[in-house]
Amino acid sequence: MSKENSTNQFQEIISHCKEYGFIFPSSEIYEGLSAVYDYGQNGIELKNNLQQYWWKSMVQLHENIVGIDAAIFMHPKTWKASGHVDAFMDPLIDNKDSKKRYRADVLIEDAMAKIEEKIEKEAEKAAKKFGDSFNREMFLQTNPNVLRNKEKLNVIETRFKNALEENNLTELRQIIIDLEIACPISGTKNWTEVRQFNLMFSTEIGSVADEAGTIYLRPETAQGIFVNFLNVLNTSRQRIPFGIAQIGKAFRNEIVARQFIFRTREFEQMEMQFFVRPGTEMEWFKHWKAARMKWHRSLGFPENKLKFYDHLKLAHYANAAVDIQFEYPFGIKEIEGIHSRTDFDLKNHQELSGKKLQYFDTELNQSYTPYVVETSVGLNRTFLALICNGYENQKLEDGSERTLLRLPAFLAPVKIAILPLVKKDGLPEKAREIFDVLKFDHKCFYDEKDSIGKRYRRQDAIGTPFCITVDHQTLEDSTVTLRDRDTMQQERISIERLQQIVNEKVDWRNGLK
Repeated sequence: MSKENSTNQFQEIISHCKEYGFIFPSSEIYEGLSAVYDYGQNGIELKNNLQQYWWKSMVQLHENIVGIDAAIFMHPKTWKASGHVDAFMDPLIDNKDSKKRYRADVLIEDAMAKIEEKIEKEAEKAAKKFGDSFNREMFLQTNPNVLRNKEKLNVIETRFKNALEENNLTELRQIIIDLEIACPISGTKNWTEVRQFNLMFSTEIGSVADEAGTIYLRPETAQGIFVNFLNVLNTSRQRIPFGIAQIGKAFRNEIVARQFIFRTREFEQMEMQFFVRPGTEMEWFKHWKAARMKWHRSLGFPENKLKFYDHLKLAHYANAAVDIQFEYPFGIKEIEGIHSRTDFDLKNHQELSGKKLQYFDTELNQSYTPYVVETSVGLNRTFLALICNGYENQKLEDGSERTLLRLPAFLAPVKIAILPLVKKDGLPEKAREIFDVLKFDHKCFYDEKDSIGKRYRRQDAIGTPFCITVDHQTLEDSTVTLRDRDTMQQERISIERLQQIVNEKVDWRNGLK
């Protein structure tokens, strides 16, 4: 898909999310608040279903993983120990003409992505030219244009990695200048110096201003797990290796919040910190890397839309890190991070708090500070990936069109729509009977307005996997029509079997089989 088509499609998706009650701009009656969004009636259902699916697959299916819900406000020393006060910063650069701010590292990453696109286009062009005889691997290894772009990319990547590791802001700016990166708004290359920008929101706590102390809105949920390590260890009867999971909000004062709900200042994370014996962390890192990729594929994402990306620069707490990336309409971006955090967090909290945060290993007959492998997935980003992957404008055989949202049945906001064929002859009453039975197990929707075709289209657009139509035959033989969203095929089934069939079709376990 061309860049222009991808941009147009993404704008359609944003409009679709508002029109069908998934996402609304926050405080819209006051002209909104930049990079803050509200989840509408269908959005909250999809988000809740996604959270529950993650929780069941992460906590319910693992005997050695338990969950907590830590407070957003934490003691200020928490963020000193974690390194966020001193190190949680992004490189900021301004364009002097547009007065717009950008993350210097993102500008460089986007420029590198454009070079990768050039390589891909060369390969696509050659594939069309040579057809079945095309050897992609050989082409990428021998084509002069590809090799030049690969060499250019390697040079930039080496400079970029070194600059990040050395925190060399001057070099970051020089890379931007050498790549002739222009501001998307002004079109000029008139850049300021690069400077660091702390991403944490601060506020005050206390009833009297003079007595108030500065605290932070948490920039990540992980620290709530680390400071509760002993509480969970002493009350859960868990033994290493074991994990602590949490779903919660985090807040970052992003320099550039963009791409709809992909990068916002208020977001939710689904995290699990897995505590292991030192020396085994890389084995568990590989395990969770594979397990998390398998989970994303269970959401129906095509294999070619997901990939691993090894970090160029490791965070201050990590000895290994990889991202799972998803191909959004605006580019291939991170959806989840898997990190080997070593014992950095527990040791620092132990030192600053004076509390011993260690584990006594009965097999080794010794105490040690556990190492940690983290899996952290963005709830908002996964939500957006589901919408982008499922959205489709489909042309039908009769020449008509429909907008379709192919969501996994177990995640769909509405599982079943119950539709009387006409608004008379006792059909609404019979449809209501069915609705009242199914509503205890599933989110259902009753609709009797407009033609049956229009009602089908409305359900297709919000991703409802199944529609039940009650017609005159229903009154004669107690059967209904069950329509499948994706295929539009209909089958006649008895009301007696309806609940069992629906339960099987929308069962969350189907995603993990």
